[in-house]
Amino acid sequence: MRQFHPMSNAAGEKRVFLFLQGPHGPFFNRLGRMLRMTGAEVWRVGFNAGDRAFWFHPKSYIAYTGTLEDWPQRFRDQVTEKGVTDIVLYGDTRPIHARAVEAARAAGLCVHVFEEGYMRPYWVTYERGGSNGHSRLMDMSVEEMQDALALSDMEAPLPPGHWGDTRQHVFYGALYHWFVMFRNGDYRHFRAHRELPVTTEFRLYLQRLLLMPFHALERAVSTFRIRNGGYPYHLCLLQLEHDSSFQMHSPFTRMTEFLETVVEGFAQGAPGHHHLVFKAHPLENGRTNIRRELRRLARKFGVKGRVHHVRGGKLAPLLNDARSAVTVNSTAGQQVLWRGIPLKVFGRAVYAKPEFVSTQALPEFFATPARPDNRAYKDYRRYLLETSQVPGGFYSTRGRRQLLRLVVDMMLSPDDPYDGLKSGTAAPRQQLRLVT
Repeated sequence: MRQFHPMSNAAGEKRVFLFLQGPHGPFFNRLGRMLRMTGAEVWRVGFNAGDRAFWFHPKSYIAYTGTLEDWPQRFRDQVTEKGVTDIVLYGDTRPIHARAVEAARAAGLCVHVFEEGYMRPYWVTYERGGSNGHSRLMDMSVEEMQDALALSDMEAPLPPGHWGDTRQHVFYGALYHWFVMFRNGDYRHFRAHRELPVTTEFRLYLQRLLLMPFHALERAVSTFRIRNGGYPYHLCLLQLEHDSSFQMHSPFTRMTEFLETVVEGFAQGAPGHHHLVFKAHPLENGRTNIRRELRRLARKFGVKGRVHHVRGGKLAPLLNDARSAVTVNSTAGQQVLWRGIPLKVFGRAVYAKPEFVSTQALPEFFATPARPDNRAYKDYRRYLLETSQVPGGFYSTRGRRQLLRLVVDMMLSPDDPYDGLKSGTAAPRQQLRLVT
């Protein structure tokens, strides 16, 4: 892959960044503005009115109004016309991004990929080439990471026990879909990468925003009852059905398939006095009636009264007393491992290393879960915090400020975050300050 030196402007080689779709809200606009301050040229391709609404530099905005089939050639044309050296995107699996990444690799461009943090809640992920199941982490062993860590003496910070910007995330999501729903006339060929209509997405985001206080009360009551129930329990960490990790890097296509697999395994293996708690994703918007489905499955497999559902929110209050945890490939699995709790994973995940993720069959796991190698996991966690995990967030003002302090230098570095640790060129890290 083509690499660039951060002082390449002085050497006559100018960096030209082409932004594609980003997280909801103004983060990509702020990032582009800071890159222009370094002397780089920055362009943005927008695919709908929501993309356009959050890009405040009209002269650098390129509206793409064509079809998905015509997009790869148009992307190649833009690369040639603008002299693009780098592309920047959020997530690498949505169709427009997957096609662009393929073409960019063929052209030798540097591919900068942002994602939600592998070490949530207060880090984001920055990698080159791919993320999640396409990340370089997938092919790295813990031993390789430990060798790289021998060059560093940083102490890894503790994970924050809160989400700093959930309300902002939901707000920007609702606003983005409003623009797509009511201002999208110029983008008639736009097709969302999710299967739900945009009007439904907007309604679900708005509904969640309005019901947040009621959901918080319901969640508090459910959590209190479980923690004071006096029974051992196992935790199942749910994620969003439309999330790329679930759709592209797991054996399931529907959340209901995963729910049935877990309840059946629990019924077959767990001791009769154990319970099973399903913890919803903090941004779950109700597109699937999970609670109703769990009631049906509990009756079907003879565990009625032992299966519970809790809406999103903080994971720590439930996780601290859990006997084990199960997930497809949620990043929340990292919080499980940090506490030394046994974990079973069904999909491909950057943390699914044999040292700390169980390979037992599900009934056996619920009966006698194998404990993770906590020392190996702590090395793995420290490696991520020194490389691809950047403190800050996409959605809150403070989170964006903290993120931008470090990530621009990482993008301009000649080495990606993993090679930077080995070569000694990684940007200096500061201890995380807990902000909201």
